[in-house]
Amino acid sequence: MKIEKFVTGIISTNCYLVRNEETKRAVIIDPAACPSYLMSHIKSEGLQVEAILLTHGHFDHIMGIDDFRKEFPVPVYVHEADQETLLDASLNQSMIYTNGYTFGGATSIRDGQTLDLAGYRFQVIHTPGHTPGGVCYYVEEEKTLFSGDTLFQNSVGRTDFPNSSTSDLVRSVREKLLRLPEDVTVYPGHMGETTIGHEKIYNPFV
Repeated sequence: MKIEKFVTGIISTNCYLVRNEETKRAVIIDPAACPSYLMSHIKSEGLQVEAILLTHGHFDHIMGIDDFRKEFPVPVYVHEADQETLLDASLNQSMIYTNGYTFGGATSIRDGQTLDLAGYRFQVIHTPGHTPGGVCYYVEEEKTLFSGDTLFQNSVGRTDFPNSSTSDLVRSVREKLLRLPEDVTVYPGHMGETTIGHEKIYNPFV
């Protein structure tokens, strides 16, 4: 697995291009925007994008969906509890920063579900708190976790939004994420990478 990070959008969101070097199959995680240089890179590398995975429905993780799907009409996956967030410009916060953005037609996923994409098994871990339908994607064989805005390096996601819950978020991290192996690398929705072992020791929130 090769993971490439592209910092995009107006709040510097980490968009991940996850690719299988042998087959050239790939997935996109959290397309905050769809910059031309990223599209050119995907095409020049001859990658076959199979899906868009959303960690949650906030605007800074979704606003590139439509432009991506013009070139790659692939399914978009989001937890069932964040479908409402995708469809409501107030809930997804896009009305605050833009003229508003919504997306319909995403495929609902649930806790414990596995998505077989690009030759890897993406396990869905429901981690409510930042949003009701926040999820992390765990690729066990690669010791990799895409944590969205649930877990950051030495921090966690905000819980001052509508439908957020501090208690839910802390419980999600403690009971679901920190029980993963300590050598799992965490790729968050903002800022730099970390590990489960590091967060167990140094994260002051959990």
